[in-house]
Amino acid sequence: MTVLATIPSPTQGVWELGPLPIRAYALCIVAGIIAAAWITEKRWVARGGAPGDVIDIATWAVPFGIVGGRIYHVISSPRAYFGENGDPLRAFAIWEGGLGIWGAIALGGVGAWIACRRRGIPLPAFADALAPGLLVAQAIGRLGNWFNNELYGGPTDLPWALRIYEWDGAQAVVGADGQPVVLGTFHPTFLYELLWNLAAAAVVIWADRRFRLGHGRAFALYVASYCLGRFWIELLRTDPAETFFGVRLNVFTAGVLGLLAVAYFIWQRGRPREVIERGPAAAADREDDSPQAEDAVVSEDDHRPGPGA
Repeated sequence: MTVLATIPSPTQGVWELGPLPIRAYALCIVAGIIAAAWITEKRWVARGGAPGDVIDIATWAVPFGIVGGRIYHVISSPRAYFGENGDPLRAFAIWEGGLGIWGAIALGGVGAWIACRRRGIPLPAFADALAPGLLVAQAIGRLGNWFNNELYGGPTDLPWALRIYEWDGAQAVVGADGQPVVLGTFHPTFLYELLWNLAAAAVVIWADRRFRLGHGRAFALYVASYCLGRFWIELLRTDPAETFFGVRLNVFTAGVLGLLAVAYFIWQRGRPREVIERGPAAAADREDDSPQAEDAVVSEDDHRPGPGA
């Protein structure tokens, strides 16, 4: 059957600026981080947090997250590095693409926890402010996979099929006729996830406003909604990955983490959102990094009038 319409893929993902290679994948990751920081800053300040907290925490969380994302990617797709004809040194070539979101969230969470403890900020409260920004960042990051002609599913002739070129790591391979070599048309799973993430971000923002989620429940909703989408999208993917019982590792991960997120969301139901109160030292340009000079975070219950008030 003739494909009447397709989504084109870029034929180049790296541009040379003198000796410096400019990689579209890296630009998309950076753009996602900036978007997440901006959204989180708005939400954190609206919750009572101080301007600048987000950048302070990001300086810890982002490097940890990048390392964690790379570690998970190498573990879940090890053949290119440790399989036949693999190159173990390529495991460090993060600029070639390949960051696993599960590892990024896990180790990035460790970095955020360290930063939050240093500033006297409870991690669940910050995670709730961060949740929709993470989804937007992941959506933007998926554009990097599009530039790299990767993260696609099985063959399809649907009108939104994705045209994929034979790729040499930086650009499409050119055939004898001088045209890029087309491998075929496939499900654009990068686009499915991008759209799902944006829709999930809207749901998290709506639910957070409607139900005043707190104590990590907005973050749990992010995890649950993302895992739901990743579960079915992962089943469409055909790129090499580790499997258990014939099922991709990421399918199991999405299922387990999604269920844990739902359980946490239910467990924390009924708890009011934290109110972040800032002490005098925090308002004075935060010159003291000690916990005593930082935020006091209390439940809304503590603001209710007592008997006879």
